Parts: sequence; structure tokens; C-alpha cells
Amino acid sequence: MPRSLKDYTAIALKGLAMGAADVVPGVSGGTIAFISGIYQELIATINTLDFTFFKVWKKEGLPASWKQYNLSFLVALFSGILISILSLAKIIKWLLHNESLLLWSFFFGLVLASILYIGKQISSWNLTTIISMIVAIVASYFVTITEPIASPESLWYLLFCGFIAIIAMILPGVSGAFILLILGAYETFIGILNQFREGLTSFDFELLWKAFYKIAIIAIGAITGLKLFSKVLNWMFDNHKNMTLAILTGFMIGSLNKLWPWKKVISWRTNSEGLQVPFIEKSILPIHFDGDPRIIWVLTFVIIGFLLILILERLATKKEK
Repeated sequence: MPRSLKDYTAIALKGLAMGAADVVPGVSGGTIAFISGIYQELIATINTLDFTFFKVWKKEGLPASWKQYNLSFLVALFSGILISILSLAKIIKWLLHNESLLLWSFFFGLVLASILYIGKQISSWNLTTIISMIVAIVASYFVTITEPIASPESLWYLLFCGFIAIIAMILPGVSGAFILLILGAYETFIGILNQFREGLTSFDFELLWKAFYKIAIIAIGAITGLKLFSKVLNWMFDNHKNMTLAILTGFMIGSLNKLWPWKKVISWRTNSEGLQVPFIEKSILPIHFDGDPRIIWVLTFVIIGFLLILILERLATKKEK
């Protein structure tokens, strides 16, 4: 059934949500894609997109090739993601610095509900499924406690980071932004995005070009990683769906450590603006939190995040029926 303008607007809005999630270390845009019901279509569409697109274009015309490769879906989704990342980066950054407790609480509730949503789709449990989930939990938890390294400026390293981060961004439960933080490139990426936005809004073409060629390097790595990994993930969904869902659920469970609202700062770092920000943090109980733990507010935002996923799930179920 052909999609309407309303449908593509909804897809773009889901892209906005994915972009917002991908800006935050510890939150996965892939999770948003999964719970909003577009994850498997996204992976399948990316998997089918290759250079044969140009052959179809030459033989049957652009409209036919555009429709065959579902490009309207990709354009709507990635437009939303791009707009979100460029426009919400400063807002998310401000919230992380000024209302981090409530922001992490909201995302904790969101991911907690997502675990239940994805986990209940596992139709058959066996030893392989259980082991797969346990391994994923351990691996994801290890990622959350890994010490970040110094931020590099090498273009080759930006290419590598783009390759790794995009894989994490489309994998539910694994945060591309947090992987960038581990690799030491998070501040660099945010700086490039801010530089691009400033160059665009001020018509400073020198600044715009400096950001653009770096974004192009990152994009090459990202497109390569996206194309290669989508084939693997698409094959896993087709042939080992229960094990794949178990792995994704495990990744999300392990990532909860990063989203736990109450943290103790072990060490600090200086960001690109010269400000002192947390470098290594440890999850603690609210009674040990340095400052007002705001328990009532935290629980409120956890519940809001949790209920948001339940509402999305209910709407998706109602739409399928």
C-alpha cells in the first residue's frame, strides 16, 4: 500500500527522535527505530541498496528505481535524523550539563520499557538464546565502564570512528555517541557539527568547508559500516530471529548501567570549550549522591519514559490490527 504524506511525516518525526537519541552518550537511535516499528524496514532497505540502483535507473527511469529501493523512506528518515542532530545538539548538551539527573532518568525509563518490549518478542527460549543474552549483557556492561581515550584529530581516525559509531547507532541498546566517547572522538564530532551549523547560519564558507570535508570523511566510514553491518543483521533476523532479539535485549540490559541517574565522578576532563566535565563516572545509590538526589523527580521521569514506550507499543499494536 503506497504511503501518504502523513506517513512520511511520521517517519521523519521518528528520525527526529532517533537523531536526538544518538546525540546522547548511552542512548541508542537503534532503540528508537526498534520501538517505533521501523527497525527491520530500515535494515532491509539499507541491505538491498547497492550499485544496481543505477542500472535500474538507466533501464527503467528514476521513479521506478526510487520506488524499488524504498528511497522515499530513507530520505524522510535521514532528513529527520540530520535536522535533529544539527538542531537539538545544543539543547541536549545544555540538559546534560544542567539537568543531567532528570535527563538520564527519562532515558532509563525509556530503555527499561524497551527491554520488556523487545524481550517479550522472543518466541522460544533455549540454551543458545540464554547464553547469547548473557554474553550481550556482559559485553554491553563492559562498554559502559570502559575508560575513554584521548580525543584524536586524525582524518583516518575520524573515518574509523564513523565506521564504528554508525554500527552502534543502528544497534538497539548500544549508543553510537557513547562509543565515540570511548574512542575519544565525541567532543570532536560535536565540535564539527557545531562548526557546520555556525558556518551554515553565518554564511562563513571557510568555516563551512572545514566542517564539511570532515563530515564527508566521517560519512564515508559511516556508509561503509552501515552497508556491511546491515547485511549481517538482516541475515541474523531472517535466520536466527530469537537469538538476535536475545542479543539486542542483552545489549540494552547492559547499557542500563550507563543510564543510571545517580553517578559519582571519578575523574574530570576539559572539553573543547575549556569547561570541566565528568570523564569517568561510577553508578551509586541515591543516598551516596553528592547533592540533592531529587528522588521523587527522578522516579517521575523514569515513569514518564517507561509510559512513553508503552504508549508507542500500544499505538503500534493498534495500527497492526
